[in-house]
Amino acid sequence: MKQYGVNELRKMFLEFFEGKEHLAMKSFSLVPHNDNSLLLINSGMAPLKPYFTGQEIPPRKRVTTCQKCIRTGDIENIGKTARHGTFFEMLGNFSFGDYFKHEAIAWSWEFLTEVVGLEADRLYPSVYLEDDEAFDIWNKEIGIPAERIYRFGKEDNFWEHGSGPCGPCSEIYYDRGEKYGCGKPDCKVGCECDRYIEVWNNVFTQFESDGKGNYAELEQKNIDTGMGLERLATVVQDVDSIFDVDTIQALSRKVCEISGKEYKKKYEWDVSIRIVTDHIRSAAFMISDGIMPTNEGRGYVLRRIIRRAARHGRLLGVEGQFLADLSKTVIEGSKDGYPELEEKKDFIFNVLTQEETKFNKTIDQGLVILGEMEASMEKDGVKELAGGDAFKLYDTYGFPLDLTKEILEEKGFTVDEKSFAEAMQEQKVKARSARKATNYMGADVTVYESIDPAVTTQFVGYDRLVHDSKIIVLTTETELAEALTDGEMGTIFVEETPFYATMGGQSADIGVIYAGDSQFEVVDTVKLLGGKVGHIGKVKKGMFKVGDKVTLSVDEQRRADTCKNHSATHLLQKALRTVLGTHVEQAGSFVDGDRLRFDFSHFSAMTEEEIAKVEQIVNEKIEQSLPVFTSIMTIEEAKKGGAMALFGEKYGETVRVVKMGDFSTELCGGTHVANTGAISAFKIISESGVAAGVRRIEALTGAGVFHYYAELEKTLEEAAKAVKATPASLVEKLEHLMAEIKALQSENESLKSKAAKEALGDVMDQVKEIKGVKLLAAKVSGVDMNGLRDLGDQLKEKLKEGVVVLLSEEAGKVNMIAMATEGAVAKGAHAGNLIKGIAALVGGGGGGRPNMAQAGGKNPQGIDAAITESEKVLETQII
Repeated sequence: MKQYGVNELRKMFLEFFEGKEHLAMKSFSLVPHNDNSLLLINSGMAPLKPYFTGQEIPPRKRVTTCQKCIRTGDIENIGKTARHGTFFEMLGNFSFGDYFKHEAIAWSWEFLTEVVGLEADRLYPSVYLEDDEAFDIWNKEIGIPAERIYRFGKEDNFWEHGSGPCGPCSEIYYDRGEKYGCGKPDCKVGCECDRYIEVWNNVFTQFESDGKGNYAELEQKNIDTGMGLERLATVVQDVDSIFDVDTIQALSRKVCEISGKEYKKKYEWDVSIRIVTDHIRSAAFMISDGIMPTNEGRGYVLRRIIRRAARHGRLLGVEGQFLADLSKTVIEGSKDGYPELEEKKDFIFNVLTQEETKFNKTIDQGLVILGEMEASMEKDGVKELAGGDAFKLYDTYGFPLDLTKEILEEKGFTVDEKSFAEAMQEQKVKARSARKATNYMGADVTVYESIDPAVTTQFVGYDRLVHDSKIIVLTTETELAEALTDGEMGTIFVEETPFYATMGGQSADIGVIYAGDSQFEVVDTVKLLGGKVGHIGKVKKGMFKVGDKVTLSVDEQRRADTCKNHSATHLLQKALRTVLGTHVEQAGSFVDGDRLRFDFSHFSAMTEEEIAKVEQIVNEKIEQSLPVFTSIMTIEEAKKGGAMALFGEKYGETVRVVKMGDFSTELCGGTHVANTGAISAFKIISESGVAAGVRRIEALTGAGVFHYYAELEKTLEEAAKAVKATPASLVEKLEHLMAEIKALQSENESLKSKAAKEALGDVMDQVKEIKGVKLLAAKVSGVDMNGLRDLGDQLKEKLKEGVVVLLSEEAGKVNMIAMATEGAVAKGAHAGNLIKGIAALVGGGGGGRPNMAQAGGKNPQGIDAAITESEKVLETQII
């Protein structure tokens, strides 16, 4: 048997099924599209759900994919065994109401035995216990002896996900030989050891389940088959695990090289090597799909994966940052199948570097907190760290439990893992209860689910704003309808529309639909599954019926202003890449008739000079009146032409390319100006951070810019008027006023200091000696905190060495400070703890450093008691 590489096997599989009239589709993004039930794509069929449910018509009834997937349900086991991984590729062939069991079984056998060359006598099929049809196909058509076909129950060979489509499975196992077995005499298919490994799973979507144990035969039966690419490579290359196949082994060898550790030499090393190897693959692929590290959702999954990899790098002895460099090996090994890795490599490097830097600071912070917990345990004579404290380290500081345990064990401490697990479970319950209940597709059920999937709408609004069409579907807010009458809210669907539905960051068109004298005001336009466009609004007068001929009229001014803002975002993106660098990628945008918002990847705030330069470039391109051309071409042609593709976007076989002169070329389905001169003007009004590594620019165009400057001019005139100046002399006038204010403040502070001294009087005779340390504790009235600090400094200077405590009643409240000289601190005095010790007597709280602390209180009656208490507190401090 030839030992094919991972990239070869992927190509062989897709080409095999293309030869069986399947459409080979590119891997979908790891970010689910219109599916709230998943954080990340975790199977080959997950992105194809709409085709299986009939909510969307597939591009072809036969489809094949190699889908990148992430599963983190058992992340704690990653590394501990050689079979677990968070990232994997899933090969799949799918039928939507076309072929069924006969073809699926025959082709799976043909590919494994004839194309890949696996030995037939080492392959064992399994079927669902009650699936006699599949058994007969394997036995009578493929020719597998009955004793080599295994029947398994529901738990193993029946695919079911609550209510909805479900069905029996037929798996194919490969016998890897006795060297991988458990040695038991009854070792066979189904044994938990590594000898018999599942390489293929045919899922026959045959029934509709009501979730209560009742199954109805589906009219349209589907095929969903899957095969882990890495697992197949493990068998074909006859290696121990997925970590030994060619592409992954190249990565684990790199980990060994930078760490100086040898794989399969020491269990602890192996665990860390496998974790780093697996996690850097997941991280690189997730970042290439636009996922950023955050503290929630899929961003948290990414952050956790990156931090686990960084931490295990430390355990292996890797010094300094290494993840970005390691990701180069991931990109090199997988770019043939996933060119987006190469396209986004600079972005991947930047995100990994930034996150690893943050984690290095975080883990150091966690060590400090853990050190404080250890000190507290030693003081209290406790040998076990409370689970709640361990969970706080884990949840707040990203400090893994195993690292906490490892550090504590070295010093003879343990962790209450039971209460840690309880705290973890409590968090999971809270997270689950916060999730919304959804249907099979992970979306809230709406009236639109009832519309025939074959209904679709053609958009004709690129070159026209008024168009005649026919109503094909009407809905109220809750159900399908034959008619909508005066005053009713609802949605109109037509065959062709000039209305642009909210997509790609561009807001929807609004306008009016007419049918004779009847009028329907469109307040929103939405794009639904299957290419349906819904015009949401209210009947202003008359009636609309299914079948009516109607005229659709888009609000012309709003469309024009939206086009200006949308075209300006294209110029802005290119200008940002020119000024900041090619790592800049769009991370989100929104344009409407009023303004534009553009989010982009960048790891620091832009300087005033950078903002000014970007603004200048955009306005230069507007002034040059660049022609705006659009064309339809294949995605490959577009990329060759330099078109920018967006993160997370779902592109078909052909794409629309928007080109502005020779300056900007992007894939975009939105509406634009015909010439950049129509934008008129561009002004950035803000630049801010919205997430880790993501910045946001808000800007105006056209009339919005002129309105912005008109408002600024109005504000300037009002400000000048308020200080009895003209706009031209306003700066000079303000500078003069600021000088006057500064002089008055200085005079005021001087008077307050003088008044405070007078109020305090000569208090040096109140100095007491506490165990050899001088203490001056006194009260003064009507002095604020600034005044108390000035007094304290003066008295400390007079005292030379010792402690000063001052309390003042001001407006019914208490201000207090404590100061200690270096000599007093050396003898044990601590101003912060002293303040803590007396603050409660005046109804307050506070603290600070050993040499200086301050606090406030609400009970002036306690001032005398606090002064007396300060002597006792200081006495406990002095050594």
